[in-house]
Amino acid sequence: MSEESRDWKRSLYAPSLNFSSILFFIGSWIVLLAVINVVSGAYSPGNKVLWIGFLTDGISNTSDMAFVIDDGIFLLLGGVLILFGYMGINSSNEGGFNKWAVEIPKSKIFRSLLSSENGLTMSIGSWMVFFGIVFYVIWSFCYNTWVDPGVYSISISLIAFGLGLHLERNE
Repeated sequence: MSEESRDWKRSLYAPSLNFSSILFFIGSWIVLLAVINVVSGAYSPGNKVLWIGFLTDGISNTSDMAFVIDDGIFLLLGGVLILFGYMGINSSNEGGFNKWAVEIPKSKIFRSLLSSENGLTMSIGSWMVFFGIVFYVIWSFCYNTWVDPGVYSISISLIAFGLGLHLERNE
């Protein structure tokens, strides 16, 4: 077996800390959306998302708040992503998941919100991430529509450009 194929297989079993963190956060977001959908509906007030239809351009919502297979699949997907993220963080971070979680407030993204010690670009990037998350949460909470594509486009743009500024700065 070539060294390149061994590296590829090793990366599957021990993903990077950044990739594992992304898996953990996306999985947490999916579980949050699934719980909101089951409790009060995430599509619009009084309507819940039918995840399979929403993602495949089929029937995307219903006013029937009964638990359906879509809810179970979406919860399972979120749980699996959280588990993979947790396992990856444990394997790639000295001190494991608990140390990683404690270190989040000490990360460059958080420190750059209150200080420009890492440069103005990092501060702008941190504020873009912050505003993207805050905009999504406040809009979704106020209008009880957690799957609005317009809100996603604004939030994702802010978050992606903010993270991009951080990546650009780290190279």
